Amino acid sequence: MGMTRVTTSARPPGRPRSGVNAVVFAATLSTVHELGYARATVDRIAATAGVAKTTIYRRWPSKGVLIVDCLLDAFGPVPLEGANRAELMTSAIHWIAAKIGQPGVGDAFAGVFSDAVSDPSLREVLSTRLQDPYRLALQEALGEPEHRVLFFIDVVIGTLLHRMGMTGEPMADADVAALVEMVLPHFADGAGPA
Repeated sequence: MGMTRVTTSARPPGRPRSGVNAVVFAATLSTVHELGYARATVDRIAATAGVAKTTIYRRWPSKGVLIVDCLLDAFGPVPLEGANRAELMTSAIHWIAAKIGQPGVGDAFAGVFSDAVSDPSLREVLSTRLQDPYRLALQEALGEPEHRVLFFIDVVIGTLLHRMGMTGEPMADADVAALVEMVLPHFADGAGPA
C-alpha cells in the first residue's frame, strides 16, 4: 500500500538500471581519453563499459547525444558563488576550465562541438541540452540579457576549446587567470568595456 510498488520486469539480476549511466559515462570519458574522440566509437565505449551496444543506443540515439549527456554529468551545476558579479564570473571561468582539463572531458567537448558544425540536429541538442541550462543559470545570477550571457559563454568556452584543440592540453592556470582579467572588464560592471 502507499509507497510499495510491484514491478513485473523480467530484467535479470545484475547491474541496476540507474548505475548503467554512470558506468557508460565513465567508459565514455576513459575511451575518449585513451583513443581520442574520433576513435572512441559506440562499439568501443560499450566494450569498455561491459554493456551491449544496444544498451547504449536504447538510451542515446547517437554518439553525439551520449557525449552531451556525459558532459552534463561531468560538469554538474555551475558554482554560482561570489559576493559580486566579478567573483561569480571568476569562479565560473575557473570551474569550467578545471572541468575541461579533466581526462577525456575537453576532448569529448571539442569533438562533439566540432561534429555539431556540420550536424544541425546535434547543434540543437548541444544548444538546448548543454548550453541552455548554464545560460539560464548565468542569466539569473548575473541579471544579464541572453545575448550578453551567450557572448560570455562564447568567449570563455571558445578560448578554452581552442587552446585544447591547438595544444592537446587544457589551459594552464596562469592563462586562465589572464582570461579572467580580459573578460571581467567587459562583463563585471554590466556596462561593456571600461
